[in-house]
Amino acid sequence: MALIKPVLQTGAVTGLFLGFFLKGIELFTGKGVYTLLLNVDFIPIINQVLWPEWIEFFFHLLVSLLIAAGFFLLLPKTKRPYSTAFLLTLPAIFLYFPLSALACKSVPEMDDMRAFFWWTAGHILYALILGLYGQKFKREA
Repeated sequence: MALIKPVLQTGAVTGLFLGFFLKGIELFTGKGVYTLLLNVDFIPIINQVLWPEWIEFFFHLLVSLLIAAGFFLLLPKTKRPYSTAFLLTLPAIFLYFPLSALACKSVPEMDDMRAFFWWTAGHILYALILGLYGQKFKREA
């Protein structure tokens, strides 16, 4: 029960940050990294519905909450918030390639290295914020 507050707070803040960051990048550069982040059109059953953006964003926040839960479950064992955050976030960076390949929507191509740069930058910032929250809740415990 003690993990509920840090998981909810951290998952929400990190997920909101990443979403807003990539939305800003997409608006500023035209690179569809936010669209890629929210894209679920390749997932069977879910792809039968044309979801509004806010629901797709909610799906993204659920994933962020799951990552935060894993983070806070691992943190007592590792005692290294930033290392743990980066290890958990690293796979998300490389999901850029299969997500780009599987998408039906217009998203950045797999070989669009500028889009991959922004995707990576957003996820590194996500990991930094995740680690920061790990430090915060470690001090409070």
